[in-house]
Amino acid sequence: MKKSKLYILSLSACLLLGATNSAEAKIFERKKKKAKTEQAAVPVNRATNGLKPYASVITSKAKSSHGFLTVHKVNDIYFLEIPDSILNRDILIVNRISKAPTSRQKSRVGYPGDILGSKVIRFENKDNKRLLVREYSYRERAEDKEGMYQSVLNSNIQPIVANFNLEAIRKDSLSRSYVINISTFLIKENPLFSFDADSKEYIGLLNMAGEGTYVDTLKAFPQNIEISTTVTYQSKKSVSNVGFLETGSPRVPLTYELNSSMVLLPETPMKGRLFDPRVGYFTVGYTDYDSNPQGIEYKKLITRWRLEPKDEAAYLRGELVEPKKPIVIYIDPATPKKWVPYLIQGVNDWQTAFEKAGFKNAIYAKEAPTNDPSWSLEDARHSAIVYKPSDIPNASGPHINDPRSGEILETHINWYHNVMSLLRDWYMIQAGTIDEAARKMQLDDELMGQLIRFVSSHEVGHTLGLRHNFGSSHTVPVEKLRDKAWVEANGHTPSIMDYARFNYVAQPEDSITRAGIFPRIGMYDKWSIEWGYRWLPQFQKPEDEIAFSNQSIIGKLKEDIRYTFGTESDANDPRNQSEDLGDDSMLASMYGIKNLKRIVPQILKWSYEPNKSYAGAGEIYSQVVSQFNRYLGHVTKNVAGIYSNPITVEQSDEVAREFVPADIQKRAVTFLNEQLFTTPQWLINRQLIEKAKILPVNVICSLQSGILTRLISKSTLDKMSENETLNGKKAYTSAQMFNDLKKVIWSNLGQSDIYKRNMQKTYVESLISLLDKPEAASKNASGKRPAYSEAPAIAHGQLLELKRLATGAAGMTSGTAKGHYLNLVTLIDNALNDK
Repeated sequence: MKKSKLYILSLSACLLLGATNSAEAKIFERKKKKAKTEQAAVPVNRATNGLKPYASVITSKAKSSHGFLTVHKVNDIYFLEIPDSILNRDILIVNRISKAPTSRQKSRVGYPGDILGSKVIRFENKDNKRLLVREYSYRERAEDKEGMYQSVLNSNIQPIVANFNLEAIRKDSLSRSYVINISTFLIKENPLFSFDADSKEYIGLLNMAGEGTYVDTLKAFPQNIEISTTVTYQSKKSVSNVGFLETGSPRVPLTYELNSSMVLLPETPMKGRLFDPRVGYFTVGYTDYDSNPQGIEYKKLITRWRLEPKDEAAYLRGELVEPKKPIVIYIDPATPKKWVPYLIQGVNDWQTAFEKAGFKNAIYAKEAPTNDPSWSLEDARHSAIVYKPSDIPNASGPHINDPRSGEILETHINWYHNVMSLLRDWYMIQAGTIDEAARKMQLDDELMGQLIRFVSSHEVGHTLGLRHNFGSSHTVPVEKLRDKAWVEANGHTPSIMDYARFNYVAQPEDSITRAGIFPRIGMYDKWSIEWGYRWLPQFQKPEDEIAFSNQSIIGKLKEDIRYTFGTESDANDPRNQSEDLGDDSMLASMYGIKNLKRIVPQILKWSYEPNKSYAGAGEIYSQVVSQFNRYLGHVTKNVAGIYSNPITVEQSDEVAREFVPADIQKRAVTFLNEQLFTTPQWLINRQLIEKAKILPVNVICSLQSGILTRLISKSTLDKMSENETLNGKKAYTSAQMFNDLKKVIWSNLGQSDIYKRNMQKTYVESLISLLDKPEAASKNASGKRPAYSEAPAIAHGQLLELKRLATGAAGMTSGTAKGHYLNLVTLIDNALNDK
């Protein structure tokens, strides 16, 4: 007998609430019906569990709307009627902000459209007296009903998060349904339809104010129930680092309109697709108790929309077929009209990617209807790009998914108004030397529209399930980025999901147009959509696809390195970095710095606006500094870097982990010596200092200290020790790094300036921070002995050498320089002699 799949659910951290409503005990009478209809109720004539007669609760004055649940409104009280067919069905609750007060500024939570959280619940009948609501988790699963299933079930009771007294029971010949009063529950603090604790804490909300809290509307639809409430909270006093209030007075009430969607999840979940680390998708994870007969396996399913072909036979013949249900993304009616076409195009650009997966017209955007009262931005059936009049310079693409399968159900992409200032800054600094239109504070609408289009495409990629691919840009040779024909045909990165904004490598003499400057949906993006969305009916369950998927990925990577995915969460692999370009950090950064040197003398001209101050010039200068710092960071990550390659046993000719070659690490340190530790005089512009109040000494010292601190760290030295232990003379060692750094930082000690003295002090302080602390316990907070590290021994030896150098330098200098070196000697002595 074929076993149906059963999911085992793990404990979720929620609180047990008591009953929110008490029903007055009354006689429940049954009435006889004269006319027989399938939808008519059969009231009860006799007492039943102390419930009221249905007709006395849902009276003739009730205004009702019908969906998978029925909503009744009687004298401003809302009732939910839950049929027994919905009991123990999975229902997803999604809470959003519909309207928000103006009294918040910098917070990333609190704007219309923001998601406050989601959870899966089930209604459960308790003795025909109460309806319990349990929150369900799908983090632990098993199929073996007779064996592991029961054991896991016994270990993971699902929490009760609400408890409703029944008001009435409605019966007919085939079924029954249960009536609860939902109004009282909604106007009190509750764990289902409100702010979660973290959001309240972040925004600064305290207790709910009952006098300013009420239910607006409840509406029923075939697959969802939409609940609108107005809630008022007392608030905390304004906190400067969050800035959520415009006033400093304490306990200012804040009123929000909230929308809560109750979405009936499919009775049969979509067939999932198992995650593979070589293709970047967001995931839902769980513990599988069945796959490994002698243990457990941790598995992940990718998040993706359910796309199934209308014509299955034509699809299997290789024809492009429309999906049964396409992905439709609406544009918020509040969006400024001139940007709407660009946002729409950013969505529609993904159509070519889905064609690789066999679907046509699979995704498209359109303007939200403005004359349809039944359409709502908060309706869970509608996905949208939501415009937010915020000064946050950002955009984001979250989505809501079915935790059982990873099926994406809807998305609300956040587009903050001030993202345009960020786009202006990026484009001016990264493309200003090769596109004349970038050389002003207000970009033309057409140019800004195209920039908005690329941001739209990037965020839509996230809503399709795709993660950042920080390794994509590294698959392109740097010199190809200066090859006009090649880069305009192929783009400067194979993935729009990379953080590779614009082609900053291109030089003015290369004459590259915007086709070679802008990011676009590339070959990796099309491949990742094909891998994630191709319909594979020949496989019954996700595990059956593994061999097919593995061979497909291996074949693509052999075909072209540009199909590579590089995770955004690897701190050690220099190939996976944000904002970088090309396969050689030093070469790409050198070209980038050449362009920055061209920009600095033009800042006053490019930032000029009549009747305004020089604040704009200062802003652009700070953007130049930030971009320079990114280049330095790209190079620094090569030092003690480790390449990580997710592979399977079928890729026997590849390695999973290897250290960055010694010559590349040495080139990185040489680059830093030349471009940073040798004072970057090009950042010292006299006109900017005088007009825009630039403080270049602080800027340069901060840059130098930041990079030195990264180089002289426990992490760097520990990785170098490991590399030397494993690879001997092939390794770039800590001794070699310190010798290379000393060539600039500790040379010509008799002729030091403020920049060199700053670096020398940072250098010494960084080494001192690595020493063993006598007062520290031999065990860390977990009670375990810390992993052995040679960083203290290395630092000790270096400090002894530096003490000798500083002592000698003090004898050949005077004034501030002499005091500086004597201070270093004292710092070293105190650190080494600390008992």
